[in-house]
Amino acid sequence: MSNVNITLPDGSSKVYPQGTTGLDIAKSISSRLAKEAIAVKVGGKIRDLNAEIDGDAPVEILTFDTPEGKQVFWHSSAHIMAQAVTELFPEAKLAIGPPIEEGFYYDFEVSKPFSPEDLERIERRMQEIIDEKAVFHREDVTRREMLEKYRRDGAQYKVEMLEEDILDERVSVYKHSSFEDLCRGPHIPDTGVIKAFKLTASSGAYWRGDEKRTMLQRIYGVSYPKRKMLEDYLYRMEEARKRDHRVLGKQLELFHITNDVGAGLVLWLPKGALIRNEIENFWREEHLANGYDLVFSPHIARLDLWNRSGHTDFYAENMYQPVKVDEERFQIKPMNCPFHISMYKSRRWSYRDLPMRWAELGTVYRYEMPGVLHGLMRVRGFTQDDAHHFVSPEGMEDELVWLLKFCLHILDSFHFPDYDIYLSTRPEKAIGDPDDWVKAEGGLRHALELLNLPYSVDEGGGAFYGPKIDIKIKDALGRSWQCSTIQFDFSLPERFDLNYVDRDGQMKRPYMIHRALLGSVERFFGVLIEHYAGRFPLWLAPVQARVLPITDDQIEYGRQVVDRMKRAGLRVDLDSRSEKIGHKIRESELQKIPYMLIIGARESESDTLSVRLHGKGDQGSFEVDTLIEKMRAEIETKAPESQLT
Repeated sequence: MSNVNITLPDGSSKVYPQGTTGLDIAKSISSRLAKEAIAVKVGGKIRDLNAEIDGDAPVEILTFDTPEGKQVFWHSSAHIMAQAVTELFPEAKLAIGPPIEEGFYYDFEVSKPFSPEDLERIERRMQEIIDEKAVFHREDVTRREMLEKYRRDGAQYKVEMLEEDILDERVSVYKHSSFEDLCRGPHIPDTGVIKAFKLTASSGAYWRGDEKRTMLQRIYGVSYPKRKMLEDYLYRMEEARKRDHRVLGKQLELFHITNDVGAGLVLWLPKGALIRNEIENFWREEHLANGYDLVFSPHIARLDLWNRSGHTDFYAENMYQPVKVDEERFQIKPMNCPFHISMYKSRRWSYRDLPMRWAELGTVYRYEMPGVLHGLMRVRGFTQDDAHHFVSPEGMEDELVWLLKFCLHILDSFHFPDYDIYLSTRPEKAIGDPDDWVKAEGGLRHALELLNLPYSVDEGGGAFYGPKIDIKIKDALGRSWQCSTIQFDFSLPERFDLNYVDRDGQMKRPYMIHRALLGSVERFFGVLIEHYAGRFPLWLAPVQARVLPITDDQIEYGRQVVDRMKRAGLRVDLDSRSEKIGHKIRESELQKIPYMLIIGARESESDTLSVRLHGKGDQGSFEVDTLIEKMRAEIETKAPESQLT
């Protein structure tokens, strides 16, 4: 019997007999790993744990602690849910059931939406399937055979998927218990691996996200190998519900979205506009202090510009229809890039001018399907904190190191200390010289390594026009949000024939880097609301302090305090209503006002304030000037919370 040479992630190698499986390798390492193993990665490809390894290869055992392991676990859970649904609702037609960022869903065509009682029945049947410990089996069959079967069964969604996948003559199906589904896999060894799960929601979803296609019913769920993980998830979800930016946005009077104006179009109310102004002022100040020039561009441009940039070829589904102006067609902008390029072409540049950093808070408009619009997180009109760097090839690495430092500085200022970084490399379909790709990827990688920033590689995940770095910030609940992007572009400098005069007098092509820090002001604002749970740090709070007189006798002193604090640059108001002080405090707490300044007869006579902090209670008595000084220091340092002592 021949052997296979297996290389493990730690670099060690070991010889195993032919026919060894991932489970065999896991058992040889430790009993704990064998118990937690979900699937195996062989030569970079994820396979079933019980699949035989038929040649020398690097091997990694995947557990739920790995991103790939989670995906396998949740995809298998979707199959179990699909079995339960088709047994309880025999008329249900299956569409797709992928894993998502946390959990899974499956889409079904049914006669009416699922009710909460339906979800409870589905959960009970799922638990019975899990208790069976039914083994997942893979079978390879011909595409023609499955097409004939699904046509007979009237499974039109499966037929449509098979008719699109015409290059593969053979396809795979997975079976467990009495259920079978078209699937590439892999899957967990058996249903009993799942120890805890919960169906979390159901909603309508158009087939393929197309509002002209059939409305399906989607069921969402989560599952875990340990019950404690489910309990932690449910706690996080309850916290997320309390932090929902749509609810807090209404409660705190920050923004408004109404169909009278249009779905996905945001109306900024005074308090929200004030916070946005603080964010944008900080953004401008930091950019100007760090070598950027600020630019502005119009909201529309001749359609020819978007044809030349390639947006009408590659981005048409997200663009609004052109409008006619003076017998010419104009396009409302989905991006700012072509404008900055047109600015670059306004004159000739020298190598001495590079790098050039041009930044803009540019409002763009993109068509999003109605079903994906979500508060501030997914809108149709939004402001990008956009920038483009024009650099020489030899200056690329220094610019990338500088740019990464600047990105992280901005994120740290909003108190996002944790993030995940991804390097996305050349996809199969890509434009540009492969040597340029190698240089660009190497520059991105080297910049990350010089700064000792841990990162993951998304092989083939780059855009067709260049590799990129994505930074996903983690909020207070540990949720990841796509934020900063550093994106190389080999396409636009070529399309627009960008040049600069090099030191040898020759015309050279600059490298172009797209860069966003916050992503969009709207989405970032929504993330901030949920990250802070509406309790903005003092520098961002729309009302930083509220003066609360105990009786009408202190109103005049309250007005004097407000005037002094406003002259010091603080945002303060006075609650002069004839209400009990407890009622005033409760309302201020609900509005999440950082400082509540209570004044009675003693405070009026001694020129002091009794200070109460939101969520923390009484902090004692302070002289007015002393408190002003402390609050200004808190604002200047952008402290996450008050440090009153």
